[in-house]
Amino acid sequence: MAVARQAAVPVSDELELVARILKQDHAAFEALMRRYNGRLFRVARAILKDDAEAEDALQDAYLDAFRHLAQFRGDSQLGTWLVRIVANHALMRLRRQKRDPVVVPFEPRAQAPRLDAMQVADERIESPPDTARRAEVRRILERRIDELPLPFRTVFIMREVEEMSVEETAGCLGIPSATVRTRLFRARAMLREALARDIDLAAGDVFAFAGARCDRIVENVLGRLRER
Repeated sequence: MAVARQAAVPVSDELELVARILKQDHAAFEALMRRYNGRLFRVARAILKDDAEAEDALQDAYLDAFRHLAQFRGDSQLGTWLVRIVANHALMRLRRQKRDPVVVPFEPRAQAPRLDAMQVADERIESPPDTARRAEVRRILERRIDELPLPFRTVFIMREVEEMSVEETAGCLGIPSATVRTRLFRARAMLREALARDIDLAAGDVFAFAGARCDRIVENVLGRLRER
């Protein structure tokens, strides 16, 4: 379920990148954003459950990080520091949404597959039907993750998708390590239960025979009988 973990960046490289950004080197800041975009987007998306809102929160977080980068002392990894910022921005947006008296009807938007961000590169040449099936499985999983309560959803994304350590996750969320473990255990259990229900409901339709297939076989057999 987890994607390949982003390679750890040596502290010296991070500090060098920070030093360049503090000198208003926008190319260095672009490199930083491209390095951490995937992780930070998923954290924001886990909290907000909306792609557009997550993108906006991420952009605000980057601007905030740029303004306060001088406060980064290298005591933690740069990625961890950025996760704290984007999580705070996402949570602020979530609180504003809950205070907003205007009710906006929920209309699921079509989402383009994020195969490059969510999956390990597949060296095999995949057929269009296989690609479509894999995309559908991913959408089902994303939908079930979205249904997890916020505390469990956020921990699940950080630990299982981004493969952050227990200590990193605890530090970003400001909770004890034991709580991270408990929430991850519960999130896995809830996902297993939801996916098991999906499988049970779909089992009755496996290798469905009705409809066009049934008509086609009947017509073919009758046609062959008429030819005798």
